[in-house]
Amino acid sequence: MTEHAKLNRAWYIGAKQEDVGEAAILIGDPARIGRIAEHMSDVTFLPEQRGLKTVTGTRDGKRITASAFGMGAPIATIVMHELHALGVNTFLRIGTAMALPPAKLGDFVLADGALRAEGTSPSYAPLGFPAIADFDLNTELRTLLQARGSRWHAGIFGTYDGFYTEMFGLSGESRKMVDSLKEDIRKLGLIGTDMETSALLTAGRVLGARASTLCVATVDGMTQEKIDDGLMATLEREMFDIALDAVVAMTRKGKIQ
Repeated sequence: MTEHAKLNRAWYIGAKQEDVGEAAILIGDPARIGRIAEHMSDVTFLPEQRGLKTVTGTRDGKRITASAFGMGAPIATIVMHELHALGVNTFLRIGTAMALPPAKLGDFVLADGALRAEGTSPSYAPLGFPAIADFDLNTELRTLLQARGSRWHAGIFGTYDGFYTEMFGLSGESRKMVDSLKEDIRKLGLIGTDMETSALLTAGRVLGARASTLCVATVDGMTQEKIDDGLMATLEREMFDIALDAVVAMTRKGKIQ
């Protein structure tokens, strides 16, 4: 356990041990907290602190917490670290990612591992330490994706801090720089890019927790085309169900560490 385990309440998310469930869904957009709560029963919303929203509810008899971190690896790992200190040991990040072939707009992309190109994970482990998703959690996610007939790809994510300098070029020199990085990404065979996954996988492994990422591909990394809002709303609901059912299945099989 960490230093936070000695606290009565987590510093930033404001939760106590009795406020959280057996597993946690980590979400970027705070607006999704209210929407994922609709997929659970007996929900309790924690008071929002520093823009961090958290809800705990019941799904198929299991208490699950969903917590929003906003954007970026530093805050995402803080939320994970605090929830872990309160006894949560399984984490699934869900949200959006930039897709790279063979993944296309509207596909689900599942992280088997990630390239550590952000600045947060080195505070947990040296860069030679691999960022690898939990095998059992990913097995559950694969099973659910296949059973639903979803379009999905699994592979290696690239995680970067600079959205407009490394992932999405607006114009001019920034676009040229991003185009150069895209070629490196293509050579590495990455299926998606985001700002959190490698840090969460690294932190989770070091903390002794299970962790993975499942995202909807919402931006084409090559053309910068964006997904239609209506399709995203449909896929978001599907993503909520898959995510919640995956972590519930882990609790039922006794695989929550």
